[in-house]
Amino acid sequence: VSPEYCWPFDGSRGEVLIRLPTHMRPTAITIQHVSQMASLLGTDSSAPRDFTVSVSLCRALGGLDEKYKGETLLGIFTYDMQKEPNQTFPLQNGVSRAFHLLKLHIWSNWGDRRYTCIYRVQVHGKAVGMNVIGQTH
Repeated sequence: VSPEYCWPFDGSRGEVLIRLPTHMRPTAITIQHVSQMASLLGTDSSAPRDFTVSVSLCRALGGLDEKYKGETLLGIFTYDMQKEPNQTFPLQNGVSRAFHLLKLHIWSNWGDRRYTCIYRVQVHGKAVGMNVIGQTH
């Protein structure tokens, strides 16, 4: 993780849909921001603060062009800039199904009004795939 390589978005709010490589039952999410000491500006005010994670309920493979059927909230979290830059958040609402799209919605950051930066997002969970005869396992 280098200070100059992040996913920046305008302002303190933003969202991204993450297409998972396979259907998954997500159990946790890890968010990473650069440490204050490594920051080129000596501040981490662009770090995300309050955010939610949800799964997108779309048909079939979860493509963005498919029929939208809503979302299921998996948790409300706060990234604490006083802790380690790499923070893992266990999802609060258990999921019994597998999903292909995960939505990360950043509601606020730690004070930078111009932009918010995210350096890495990792989704943890159990992959659910198809076997050779097309049965889900």
